[in-house]
Amino acid sequence: MQLTEQEIIRRKALEEIRALGIDPYPAEAYPVNTTAAEVLKNYTEENKADFTEICLSGRLMTKRVMGKASFAVLKDGSGKIQLYVSRDDIASGEDKTLYNTVFKKLLDIGDIVGIKGYAFTTKVGETTIHVTELKVLAKSLRPLPVVKITKDAETGEEKKHDAFVNPELRYRQRYVDLIVNDQVKPIFVTRSKIISSMRRYFDDEGWLEVETPVLQSVHGGAAAKPFVTHHNTLDMPLFLRIANELYLKRLIVGGFDGVYEIGKMFRNEGMDRTHNPEFTSMEIYVANKDYHWMMEMVEKLLAFIAQRVLGQTTAQVKENTIDFQGPYPRLSIYESILKYGSIDVAKMTEDELRSECKKLHIEVDSTMGRGKLIDELFGELVEPQLIQPTYITDYPIEMTPLAKKHRSEPGLVERFELFVNGKEIANAYTELNDPIDQRQRFEDQLKLAARGDEEAMAQDEDFLRALEYGMPPTSGLGIGIDRLTMLMTGQTSIQEVIFFPQMRNEK
Repeated sequence: MQLTEQEIIRRKALEEIRALGIDPYPAEAYPVNTTAAEVLKNYTEENKADFTEICLSGRLMTKRVMGKASFAVLKDGSGKIQLYVSRDDIASGEDKTLYNTVFKKLLDIGDIVGIKGYAFTTKVGETTIHVTELKVLAKSLRPLPVVKITKDAETGEEKKHDAFVNPELRYRQRYVDLIVNDQVKPIFVTRSKIISSMRRYFDDEGWLEVETPVLQSVHGGAAAKPFVTHHNTLDMPLFLRIANELYLKRLIVGGFDGVYEIGKMFRNEGMDRTHNPEFTSMEIYVANKDYHWMMEMVEKLLAFIAQRVLGQTTAQVKENTIDFQGPYPRLSIYESILKYGSIDVAKMTEDELRSECKKLHIEVDSTMGRGKLIDELFGELVEPQLIQPTYITDYPIEMTPLAKKHRSEPGLVERFELFVNGKEIANAYTELNDPIDQRQRFEDQLKLAARGDEEAMAQDEDFLRALEYGMPPTSGLGIGIDRLTMLMTGQTSIQEVIFFPQMRNEK
């Protein structure tokens, strides 16, 4: 391994610390009793007696040595706080090595230390911890990116230099991103709150959280190309799940009134600002409901989550203020293409649809059936227009093999997708529970697969057997957690809301 000059210096410092009899990676627990944020929030001159025995652990972010005393900034999991380090306090006896050698010379930015002390307010009004004890907890062998801030002499405007902003580096080294970019951690805290709020809503309604297989012998539940692996003992191919729908519906057959699962899905598809091959989805299925009921439920759910997470039902995404308070507008997919693209696709043949796609320079091929061609037109003409939450309903039967036929519109199914800020975040059906119809739909998918459609669904004989035992009227819903997090944190790239997004191998 080729070391940089800074890495060599830090390794030498590590050995010098060890030579002084100090373990730079001690095993014993450090008795932390508060956080930087709690001290900054609650300390006052009136209650200073409550802040005389502070114990914190964190990372040194700056260090300003001034002879016998120094200032530093410590960052823990809650934020940053200033430290005042005096030689005679942390090294009260004759031996001043801990201050003169360890703190001043051998500790670097990024090192993790434990400190004890008491809070006070500096002359400029900054809450600070006067350190009375300092302990090395972990020596950092790599330097952190150092951000320099300068001020324009004329305007006074602050400018950042050498910031850790390169997206590829940030996503590969998320640990560094979290250390040096303070705006990153709150995104993932919000993500966690979104998931816990969703669970709270569903649990309060009495629905059961369950787990279903990630490795599946038949890939199904969505139109997507799967990842394939091999089980050595069974000597059989397996697929990473593209959806958990068919297993969750088996549980409705088994007698549960409502089940949901939050977990990873895997689709062997391209990557862009809204797609990652590994993503998190929530799917829920409720017996004796239809897609009209589900639309009302989704409006309540999203308003509930936004209120708990953001304290309001609106979220800001760039220049758009998104309002999650229902009711949301509803348009059929045919109506939406006619409204935004002036094309009436309702009675168009496959050849006519392909011709319309070519006019718009949409790339199509012979493997695409009528449903996919309509979907391509919709994606080109309609999706970018749907900024506020909008339901697109009543899809052609060719597009949705698992949804129930529309009760009044021949050739359509009872399905909706919810679009927000130009992207789909939810998909729902009145579920198909007719096993004979379902078998025919699967066979139609096999025909598409024979034409070369890699995203066509496979035929799941066990799922068909389950339906033959009888599934009550059911509505199902899937919500993309990553895209919902993007909306509620104002992000425009999915990589910003996934801790470790998929990347090419590092060169």
